[in-house]
Amino acid sequence: MQTRILLLSGCRCIALVPAKRKIIPRQGGYMDTNKFRTIVQGLAESYRSGFGVNDSGLSGIPDRASIAKLCDLMLHVVFPGFFAGQQQLQVQVHWVALRRLIADLEDDLHRQLQRAYRFQERCQGVSEKDEKDFLECIDAVTTSFLQSLPEVRRLLESDVQAAYENDPSAPGAEEIIVSYPCIEAIAVQRLAHRLYQLEVPFLPRMMTEVAHSRTGIDIHPGATIGDHFFIDHGTGVVIGETTTIGSHVVLYHGVTLGAFNPLSRNEEGMLERGQANKRHPDLEDHVTVYPGATILGGRTRIGHHCIIGGNAWVTRSVAPWSTVTMADPDLTIRQNSKQGPGDFAI
Repeated sequence: MQTRILLLSGCRCIALVPAKRKIIPRQGGYMDTNKFRTIVQGLAESYRSGFGVNDSGLSGIPDRASIAKLCDLMLHVVFPGFFAGQQQLQVQVHWVALRRLIADLEDDLHRQLQRAYRFQERCQGVSEKDEKDFLECIDAVTTSFLQSLPEVRRLLESDVQAAYENDPSAPGAEEIIVSYPCIEAIAVQRLAHRLYQLEVPFLPRMMTEVAHSRTGIDIHPGATIGDHFFIDHGTGVVIGETTTIGSHVVLYHGVTLGAFNPLSRNEEGMLERGQANKRHPDLEDHVTVYPGATILGGRTRIGHHCIIGGNAWVTRSVAPWSTVTMADPDLTIRQNSKQGPGDFAI
């Protein structure tokens, strides 16, 4: 590492600049044969337990790239023409184009559902269903999901309206749809939630993790969310599986709706999972939660028209029409000399 000293406005600034070095070609061939064999044997031995090993090939498991494409196709259905890589949906031929679009979505979803259910059977060690019964199950799930799309679009229209009503920097619905990360995250969660309700394995969580990786907003597909939902900025928001959110709720960046006791167990001492373990809070209608606030616990209920201030730590219920704030921190302000801030180093 090289050190370079820069003079900026009379102050000394020390910058560290990586030294330029050549990559030296490897000399003497590959690793010693015995060491190489030991590594291979060690990995092969670790594979024998079956942990983290998929022996069915990529055709037998939902893969992330395919699920990301499925999310994009779903987003194009609920917001036609707004997501890159998808064809435009012309109004004058909307019936023909829409039929083709829904048919494409039906095919892709059907394929991924088959992979998910077959992989679940292998993971659970149960015998595969009869092919006829299996396909009838997949058909029913696919149809039920597609039938929910008009309702999903209605909810998303209300979400876009909520963003417009709560963000004075938004010039219109078009910019909100095309650029706001919360819209993609909420849209994918609402779509994944439909599959979650149908008890589809793997796909719902994979879908919301696609949105999480793209937007920095982590909403579990199990969360129940009302209409007119808005997340401003969004980065760092976490919403747990058993959370319920009412209508006209606004969250800001860094908000956590999490579990206070995530490891509760039943009478047999087994860890309770899913909706059976109510561990995340409930937010009633017209609640606003400001940046960095943390609300925890399955028994915690935030009443309607509450305001939760920034960085608040809430683990018990709050009555309607309440405002929760942290005490003002003590600030220390030091007056610098008139000559400037002095030397500093980066």
